[in-house]
Amino acid sequence: MILQVTGKNVDAGDAFQTYIYDKIASVLDKYIGPEFSGHVRLEKEKSHFRTDCSIRLRTGLIVEAHGTGADAYASADMAVDRLDKRVRRYKRRLKDHHQRRNDGNGALPAEVMARDYVLQVTDEEAISAVDADHPVIIAENQRGIRELTVSDAVMHLDLAESPFFIFRNAGNGQLNVVYRRPDGNVGWVDPSTDSSKQSLNGTGHALR
Repeated sequence: MILQVTGKNVDAGDAFQTYIYDKIASVLDKYIGPEFSGHVRLEKEKSHFRTDCSIRLRTGLIVEAHGTGADAYASADMAVDRLDKRVRRYKRRLKDHHQRRNDGNGALPAEVMARDYVLQVTDEEAISAVDADHPVIIAENQRGIRELTVSDAVMHLDLAESPFFIFRNAGNGQLNVVYRRPDGNVGWVDPSTDSSKQSLNGTGHALR
């Protein structure tokens, strides 16, 4: 179990590292078991502290949460509280993932890696001065795309703090997207012409 703890504009000392590790381990051990790895970043901002947690479970699922507070420990408490709520919401399914892993068939589906670019946003005058078909790339990463049911994709989205999640729909083989809507619901984009017959989890519960 490796948890990397780093600080930005602040020293994440041994006391904080032990504190955040023990709290995360306690949450995961309570619901699904203590095996995990990940990264925690403590940042000192102008008027408060922020703690960001990105935790990889044994099966490869990523759980993310952040918190803010007047001091480092208050921000850590908020982050772990949110982590606790997300893991608790899916504890039964997460346990199933772990049990299948113990039985030898619980690994996540293989990922197809795709390039993930960050493009520079420019105004119209700047766009006219360059080739609009070749935007300025300011960062490049990789994003894994797995074949999942819509229900599992929504779980991945809920466990993370990303605004969207791209996956290959296990029901039709098409690339799909689930995303967070401003009204608090989850949106689902499916380009399949037969999407009306798709179900949320293969049992007839349509995503609305």
